[in-house]
Amino acid sequence: MDFISTFDMFKIGLGPSSSHTMGPWAAARRFLKALRREGLFDGVVRVRVDLFGSLAKTGKGHGTDLAVILGLCDWDPTACDPSQVHPAVARVRAEKTLPLAGVRSIPFERGDVAFHMDETLPFHPNALTFTATLDDGTTRSETYYSIGGGFVVQEGEDAARPAGVDVPYPFETADDLHQACKRSGLTIPKVVLRDELATRDEAAIRDGLDRIWTAMRGSAFRGAFTEGILPGGLEVVRRAPHLNRSLLGDRFEAASKDAESWVEAVRASAGGFDATLKWVACFALAVNEENAAFGRVVTAPTNGAAGVIPATLLYRVCFHDGGAEAVAPFLLTAGAIGAVFKKRATISAALGGCQAEIGVSSAMAAAGLTQTLGGTTEQALMAAEIAMEHHLGLTCDPVGGLVQVPCIERNTMGAVKAITAAQLALEGDPARAKVSLDAVIRSMWETAQNMSSKYKETSEGGLAVQIPVNVIEC
Repeated sequence: MDFISTFDMFKIGLGPSSSHTMGPWAAARRFLKALRREGLFDGVVRVRVDLFGSLAKTGKGHGTDLAVILGLCDWDPTACDPSQVHPAVARVRAEKTLPLAGVRSIPFERGDVAFHMDETLPFHPNALTFTATLDDGTTRSETYYSIGGGFVVQEGEDAARPAGVDVPYPFETADDLHQACKRSGLTIPKVVLRDELATRDEAAIRDGLDRIWTAMRGSAFRGAFTEGILPGGLEVVRRAPHLNRSLLGDRFEAASKDAESWVEAVRASAGGFDATLKWVACFALAVNEENAAFGRVVTAPTNGAAGVIPATLLYRVCFHDGGAEAVAPFLLTAGAIGAVFKKRATISAALGGCQAEIGVSSAMAAAGLTQTLGGTTEQALMAAEIAMEHHLGLTCDPVGGLVQVPCIERNTMGAVKAITAAQLALEGDPARAKVSLDAVIRSMWETAQNMSSKYKETSEGGLAVQIPVNVIEC
């Protein structure tokens, strides 16, 4: 069975889309590596990028053109300064020169990134082809597919990850994971930890999980304190700062110091049900408003759904005991559930609609929350099933191709459903459940295959055609 690590499911990068921004960005950097590996890099005199299918139809709103330009400049999305993204691309366009891999300047016209709205390649709706023209007049091309969650495959590769890693508890389905827990007597996070140890030592795993949590918490903090209007033309006003200020009251100034101070202030401001519900909404809004503004977030398992898991985890950390100790097992559990969805269905909205993004993230969050609130393995799997069951059929219909309306609000709904699913599972008896997690994953995949392409991140149906908008080119 193929091993998908927790660190594959959670990637630190920039918004607004894992499949339309981070995937093409990664593909561009892979193309550079291929040129260097084949000794062709020094002979490149021009590069053209052709975008197909969903990447073309919603590429402007998702910043796909920005992503491929920065990828060809060999910028690292995990480390670059988000505030320099737009200025860097503006320089390329103004000077009509691309600093290839940051070391060689070549001509680059606006038309060198082409959007083929009416052409979709057969393997996956998110396709792009890079073509390098060499100084001897020949060309070198490669086609890549951005298959969701920042995962990229080259034409001819298997979409599944190559096996390559032998782990003690391989699992393909939720039942496989359940049986591994039963045989070993271990919880889901402990089974996953044993598998992760096949690729890195425990200190590296803990450090990696801490970096993920720090990035999640940081994106929520920045979003909660950054006011303004989101880019793109919809004139969407950031709402998280208003909620944050209203809920913190006189703790606002002290909370604005850093993310840790903010979390402590949130804990201290905890009130009744209404306040808690508003905080969950604030957490999710904050992350996805950052995502929409090309800020740094964590794909969880995608950028469009990046707010669900941080919001649910912040709820766990702020409003329940033992919050700090819950982070690692929460993420390990959530990562395992996400891996099963990726293997047995999809996490790509271009293939499955928003059920594949918000639905999967809600299921992941529900399992993580249940596990860390003392639930059994069976209850954690039950929570994931409940969360996905109530996202089945959710379409992806971004207005203007932007990850804003209805995407940002959907993250608040996904987080609340995750919390509700966890509470139901913790009070429920999995032995009496009528639907298994594997059954709901099969149903999700069947729904995805039957769903019209209009509702799969093309902006050709649903809300996307109800609201006229002129997308401002980034």
